[in-house]
Amino acid sequence: MATFNVIQEGPVNALALNRDNTQVAIGGRNVFKVYSIEEDQFKEIYNLRSSKHLNLSFSCNDISWSSTDDNYLATAATNGHVCVWNLTKMGKAMQEQDYQEHTRTVNKVNFHSSEPNRLISGSQDGTMKYFDIRCKTSVATFVSNTESVRDVQFSPHTPHTFAAVSENGSIQLWDIRRPEKCQHQFTAHSGPVFACDWHPEMTWLATASRDKTIKVWDLGSKPSLESTIHTIASIGHVKWRPQRKFHIASCALVVDCSINVWDIRRPFIPFASFNEHKDVATGVVWRGDPKVFLSSSRDCTVFQHAFKDASRPASKANPQGMCLNNSSEILYACRVSANANLIYKMTGFIRKSSSTNLTTSDQFHQASSTVHQFKTHLTQETKCFYSLASNYMMSGKSVSEMCEHNATVAQEHGKNYVSTVWRILKTIYGDEYNRNSSLYLSKNNDDSISHNNIVLDPSTDTDKQSKGGDTPGAQFSGGDDTEAEDQVDHSAPYGSAFTSYSNFRLGLPRGDFFFGDNELDVELDGLNSIPDIRNGIRSTPQIIDQQDWTLPNEAFNIRHEIQNHSPPPEQFPNQNSPDTNDETPLHAEDGSAAFLTIPKAPMRFEWNPSNILISALKYHATLGDVQTAAVILIVMGDHRRLLKDLDESTQEHWLLGYIELLGRYRLWNIAAQVIKLSWLPSVTQLNQQSTRINTNCGNCSKPLQRAGWVCDRCHTSEYALCSICHQVVKGLYAWCQGCSHGGHLAHIQQWMSKHKACPTGCGHLCEYS
Repeated sequence: MATFNVIQEGPVNALALNRDNTQVAIGGRNVFKVYSIEEDQFKEIYNLRSSKHLNLSFSCNDISWSSTDDNYLATAATNGHVCVWNLTKMGKAMQEQDYQEHTRTVNKVNFHSSEPNRLISGSQDGTMKYFDIRCKTSVATFVSNTESVRDVQFSPHTPHTFAAVSENGSIQLWDIRRPEKCQHQFTAHSGPVFACDWHPEMTWLATASRDKTIKVWDLGSKPSLESTIHTIASIGHVKWRPQRKFHIASCALVVDCSINVWDIRRPFIPFASFNEHKDVATGVVWRGDPKVFLSSSRDCTVFQHAFKDASRPASKANPQGMCLNNSSEILYACRVSANANLIYKMTGFIRKSSSTNLTTSDQFHQASSTVHQFKTHLTQETKCFYSLASNYMMSGKSVSEMCEHNATVAQEHGKNYVSTVWRILKTIYGDEYNRNSSLYLSKNNDDSISHNNIVLDPSTDTDKQSKGGDTPGAQFSGGDDTEAEDQVDHSAPYGSAFTSYSNFRLGLPRGDFFFGDNELDVELDGLNSIPDIRNGIRSTPQIIDQQDWTLPNEAFNIRHEIQNHSPPPEQFPNQNSPDTNDETPLHAEDGSAAFLTIPKAPMRFEWNPSNILISALKYHATLGDVQTAAVILIVMGDHRRLLKDLDESTQEHWLLGYIELLGRYRLWNIAAQVIKLSWLPSVTQLNQQSTRINTNCGNCSKPLQRAGWVCDRCHTSEYALCSICHQVVKGLYAWCQGCSHGGHLAHIQQWMSKHKACPTGCGHLCEYS
């Protein structure tokens, strides 16, 4: 057998084989044909849509071929009609019956396996119609009381039984002799069930659902679940493989274009896969041979598949794996190695079959692997992590106090490097640094404050003072406002003299010089008396008017009058010195001292040590010490904004890693504290996730399936009553996992403080903690 296909004019919705598996009928919205199956091709026999009398009855949603008579076909139409076709007739007469009893789309039609005239249909209107094709109307109507019926299938084992699946996820078993009520009904899936198929040998029914599962039910006596297959997409069709007890084929409704054949004993990976279709498949039928089947698709093709051309997904699966259990033990599986010190050896098994002709295509992919077990012992490092997490301080104190405490804790555990990092953090971001920075360096980043030009005025030239010169006396005294405005350096903080004094009062470095005898005797009325030159306020305090801000011509009293003055500055050898000003000489021609100007004094920049701290954090995180990195970030508080080069994704990675480690050590309270102190939304929302606790009914001790006041099993509301006061509990509720009894929290606390047995008298010894 070979793989070949035929292309159609439109999408194919369904296909069916005759009883000899030599002809195939296909149907769709624009397709309704019958082909004979040759050795390597499909040969068209009938094209029923070529008739001149076309209507919506020719639009096939499903198609079924009689299993006893090759001349009869049945189709389910989208307009609610069920049509029976006789291939021995011609033209319009081929449509022998047209039943119009359904009010909505018919999803499925199915001929009886042994009765040639019996036909059943399932519709979107929630009903099933049982037809005798010799009659003009239906014989019986079955009401499912569900939204819609997606599939109906006669049982090959019990002639009077058929199964129906619905969109509410339920399965119904009906007896055609009793249309008033179904024999069995149970919920099979959490979503709509789209297809079902009876096993040809066993009393198994396979169901396919939107919940991406295929379930196999044993309906021999009481319905029981035999197997569940998990898929990657919603399943639209299933079909058991003939002569293979555990094999079933499936095709998806969306996403997956492959046709997969599963072995229910290994439900996690397909046994074989066929990938010829370019769009989702709409139907699968086997040709009576387990090695050949046909499929239709929305890609307008019909394929015959040979099983020898299938791909084996198991052969491409990764044979390696690793897992970690709660005891921190690692299991690692890999390919068999000659030198492997293996603990267990697992070999993929081969399917057992009663058939003597077992070919390689019917075998599982064989894979031998070894499992290595790595046990972790409680080391000193593990105890150290637990103790550090329990003793570290993350909130409630100042940064300096927390850093000092954590440094001491780390040093007590032999973590000298970590202790050093904590003390560095204290030095950099401690209280003293913050206080000094706020007083002295907080203004350095202000563009309106810079030491660009510091001017001292030793002159007593009254003309210059009256005109508003460069001296502090001129700046803070009267004079021409315009010229004074031009002369004042607004970037200097208060003037050099006032800066030195304010620094002296605050105990900070002075940074400038004072000249005169009254340096230590100056008394100002606080910092408020310092004129704010930055804001353009030039009013001089009264105390400043009493000071003599001029410099004497000589430092010492001269013995006699100096006749010859010093030469002009341009004749000095160091005339290019940066301390001199070419425009203003040190001495005027009349011998009086001129202005002493320091142009563009260097600005003091604030040092940002964040890069050092970031390097330390990354160093410890690289070593696996995510605890240090996470706790330091938490302790820093608002100082984290200075770590501009540390992106939030890295911070999130450290915090989540630390929370995971705390969870492994069962330090739940500390983990909750870390989440609470976090500044990242992705971490803080971990405490906002809902927590569900499944409780049991106090009457029947069965798990409660849903929230409410009534148990779904025993239909009583006793579990909602307090065992002591027998009133409905609407507040805090205490519940015993042993006997399933409980009540108001306050009542249970009071009872358990004096008794050990359950208050209901059930005899269980309850514990309250």
